[in-house]
Amino acid sequence: MKEILVLFYSRDRAVREMAHLIARGVESVHGASARLRTVPRVSPVCEAVEQDIPEEGAPYATLSDLESCAGLALGSPSYFGNMAASMKHFWDNTTPLWMKGALVGKPAALFTSSGTQHGGQETTLISMMVPLLHHGMLILGLPYSEPELSATDSGGTPYGASRVSGLQNDRELSNEEKKLCIALGRRLASTALKLID
Repeated sequence: MKEILVLFYSRDRAVREMAHLIARGVESVHGASARLRTVPRVSPVCEAVEQDIPEEGAPYATLSDLESCAGLALGSPSYFGNMAASMKHFWDNTTPLWMKGALVGKPAALFTSSGTQHGGQETTLISMMVPLLHHGMLILGLPYSEPELSATDSGGTPYGASRVSGLQNDRELSNEEKKLCIALGRRLASTALKLID
């Protein structure tokens, strides 16, 4: 089994739910399995630290999770059109992998959530691409051959999966958003397996 890392940050349920759907898409591909991981919250208080192990949910990612994966799905909420500081902090500490080219040639896909329809989803997805491109990863999007991409009036972009969660994070994933998450996971896993062969 080739492992696809589904790495995400989610303060609420929005991005976490997407991560689980992407993992479902990954695992629908014979020969692929998903590994769910998250990153610790960054605190504005310098002395504050997170516990070594989260109280619930996915474990924290390590550099070895990245190095050993066959592909990566990376997710973060959109904060003013950018990825969360916690995710940025994690990538800022991946220089040892960059120096040895550990991620070069691996496929990667992206996903995000915002409170509103025009909440910076596409710029957030692009902001997450930047460190991946520096690492030499191959970026995958969602092609328009996915019919939900043209039919959605909620989330979904050719840059990656997205959702509109509502200002109070009270909007459920639409059917189109769910299908696009699963499709992205399936496409990532299929591509990773083809690149290994």
